[in-house]
Amino acid sequence: MSEGTKRDSGGRVLLWVFAEHDGERLARVSTEVLGRARELAVELNGEVWGILLGFGVRGLCDELICHGADAVLLGNDPVFAGHDIGVYCRALTDAVLEHDPAAVLMGATDTGRDLAPRVAARLGTGLTSDCVALGVQHETGMLLQVKRGYSGEMLYTYVCPEHRPQMATVAPGALKAGPRDTLRQGRVVPLPVSKPGEEPMITVLRDEKKEAVELNPEEAGVVVACGRGIGGLDGFRRLEQFAGLLGAAVVGTKEITDCGWLPESRLVGQTGITVKPELYVACGVSGAVQHTCGMWDSGVIVAINKDPKAEIFRIADYGIVADVNQVIPALIAELRKRQGLGGSGAGG
Repeated sequence: MSEGTKRDSGGRVLLWVFAEHDGERLARVSTEVLGRARELAVELNGEVWGILLGFGVRGLCDELICHGADAVLLGNDPVFAGHDIGVYCRALTDAVLEHDPAAVLMGATDTGRDLAPRVAARLGTGLTSDCVALGVQHETGMLLQVKRGYSGEMLYTYVCPEHRPQMATVAPGALKAGPRDTLRQGRVVPLPVSKPGEEPMITVLRDEKKEAVELNPEEAGVVVACGRGIGGLDGFRRLEQFAGLLGAAVVGTKEITDCGWLPESRLVGQTGITVKPELYVACGVSGAVQHTCGMWDSGVIVAINKDPKAEIFRIADYGIVADVNQVIPALIAELRKRQGLGGSGAGG
């Protein structure tokens, strides 16, 4: 039997998905990875396990099962309430050594990017980060881990033939979450908790939850992107107004996040998030591959740029060759008129 199709004592190929959550909801990227893992498990005649660590999170087991998990390995203990990545690393490493899964998958989030390499190093295995697709090599059963290279212009497929488990993090938004099936049945497997013998790496002084007042660009159906062609802060404020009238999430290129107009969590591209909205409006975005690799799977792409040779027009479905600071006020006025709001509201 190939190492790629390594099975547990019950003859099953185990695919594990580390489940991120805020204590109340699963992270969308976790449901996306679960959906793809479910499809791969069907090809491999295997099982998908969700790995859930936290305290007071027993209710999320049902959600994991609805989204594709056959079983949930549950660590529900106060030791996991402190967000100490060292505690998570020890627990996940011990669980892998006990159950011997073929692959461990997680989102390429702040947590995933911190946790996955620590676990891989302890297990002496490889890790492919920021994947945009996952597949199976049918001859061997090995996991095909696809990521972008050369600033997003090319796709590369990686395999891990010699070490186990195979490990990968997946870019948020790169995969499509499967349907939520409330009729699915699964089981919960308790995770034995060994108390850490050393001082915790992190001490949480206070836990504050930010009110969800902004659209999540990874989930939004419409996204408006801001590039350096927007000019100054006045132009950016008009773009925010435009996005509000569209019901869109606002994202930006690296120049925009570097100047502090948007947080790093709103950076789309090679070092940021991946989005796939139904409509993507690129405003003053040049179209460098470092940015477009995070959005070119969008449904309809509209580009506004005064440079007719801008790279963004190569992938746009519709293009407007004009100064974005002239186009946006006109669009705002038209949207306000259609929504019966009166006035231009374009701020000049």
